[in-house]
Amino acid sequence: MRYEYMFPDQIRKSIDENTPVVMALGVIEYHAEHLCTGVDTLVVQGALEMLEKEMEVIILPPFWFGAGSYAVSGPERKGGMHIDSGVLNTFARQLFYNLLRIGFRNINLFYHHQSENFASGMPNDLAFRLAAKQEIFAFLDREKGDGWWGEDKASANYYAEHDAGTDPFSWIRVEPFMSAEAQAQWPIDHAGEQETSLMMAFAPEGVDMKRFDDKYWYAQHAPKANMEYANKAKAFILTDLKKRLSK
Repeated sequence: MRYEYMFPDQIRKSIDENTPVVMALGVIEYHAEHLCTGVDTLVVQGALEMLEKEMEVIILPPFWFGAGSYAVSGPERKGGMHIDSGVLNTFARQLFYNLLRIGFRNINLFYHHQSENFASGMPNDLAFRLAAKQEIFAFLDREKGDGWWGEDKASANYYAEHDAGTDPFSWIRVEPFMSAEAQAQWPIDHAGEQETSLMMAFAPEGVDMKRFDDKYWYAQHAPKANMEYANKAKAFILTDLKKRLSK
């Protein structure tokens, strides 16, 4: 279900059933000449729309304007955008505040940009990951008051819930689009064979190999992109996402 098309009774039903709420967390970034600027958002959004045909999910409108950085290229005449992570954190806190007040407790954001650095984090995902914890704490403090964890006997189950992934701090998850297992089989690149193939799989209208320019070192293997690679990666990623959302 697309959130913007849902009626209030459908929203209430989804809250009661703890239906996964999903969102593509993306950036606008230069990806050489043969790919459009929305790659990191489009591959995630495309996968979520495919996943919707296989399981019940609520798809929030994608977030496009992340911390893309200008490490690949400046924005002049190439279209990339970079929003400071401090601004993103403020926005993300407001987003999560609203989603929690609506009643959602199974919120999942998936990102692709720089996700090979998930263990240490990068500005885009860290802004949202920090906001998630900040707003969950703030929500619990407002609802239960000081000492909610230490004095509420219901918290005695906290560690068991944590191990099961059902504790309050699991209400909002910000995770890489491609899991470690997926990345091991299809290592991430920038506008090369892997990313061009992912676009062929999830957003083919954003690929035009006639525009390819071999002057960029990072994109030199893009001509190797192919549908066999694309379809294998797509099948694995969709199965993996479905498994992660079914926990």
